[in-house]
Amino acid sequence: MDFLANWLINIPGFAVPFALAALGLIFSERAGVLNLGAEGFMLGGALAGVGLTLNGAPPLVALGGAMVAGAALGLVFAVLVAGLRINHVISGLALVFLAQALTSYIANENDWANQSFAGLQDLVLGQDIVVWATPLLCLGTVWLLGRTRFGLTLRAVGENPGAADAAGIDVTAMRFAAIAIGAALMGLAGGYLTVAVSKIWVDNVVGGRGWIAIALVIFARWHPWRALAGALLFGCIEALIPRVNAAGWAVPQYYLQMTPYLATLAVMIWSAARGGDRWAQPAALGQHHIREERD
Repeated sequence: MDFLANWLINIPGFAVPFALAALGLIFSERAGVLNLGAEGFMLGGALAGVGLTLNGAPPLVALGGAMVAGAALGLVFAVLVAGLRINHVISGLALVFLAQALTSYIANENDWANQSFAGLQDLVLGQDIVVWATPLLCLGTVWLLGRTRFGLTLRAVGENPGAADAAGIDVTAMRFAAIAIGAALMGLAGGYLTVAVSKIWVDNVVGGRGWIAIALVIFARWHPWRALAGALLFGCIEALIPRVNAAGWAVPQYYLQMTPYLATLAVMIWSAARGGDRWAQPAALGQHHIREERD
């Protein structure tokens, strides 16, 4: 019973980074921007959270700084894909490599690596404020994308940027906005990972969660509620690994470490076998919009 109770109470905290990163990706990709930079945005947010916390900032301020750091990297990405119209895949991968090198350099130059700290402690019914806020953010995302003029405009840009442009919508500005909002949420995901979960910085602390979040969005068919459900699934898996280790069960460590990635492959296969719906992949995902070439 202790094993089960400890596992269940830790699931939400492990699920939050996946959920926030997935919501951020949904914002970007609903505007037609194929975003493979989640790992980089999360790393930027994770380092900002650590740096601010070690310099005396309250945890919630550190999380706000993580969002700013994510948005700043998002603007770099937006310039590449929406401004200069560089290939989305190449831009996303380049941003990840940049973030990996830059965060490692900054952390080691400032001696932030391997310094533990108290982090986010405020708990309500055993969970912190970000855990409770995440379903509200999901609800807000559904409402914003599905019920507001901004959201409908953003989705129009992702479905048919040429038609949106003809209707007077600034496609480039909408994509900049979508990328910035999405990157801020991914920065928050990374900040939460260090400020509330690990409470320490080590190089590449995100550990591939950004790549899993990309698969999670495909699994969710770009639907926020499904992304939240998928995040809980991966939270269950991640929360189980330390519990199994603590229980002393004779399970090879490498098998445990492979579990999240095996689950990622499984949900990708499941998603490929499913039919579409109104929240499915945006029609113009990954496509550049050049006004002069509009049909």
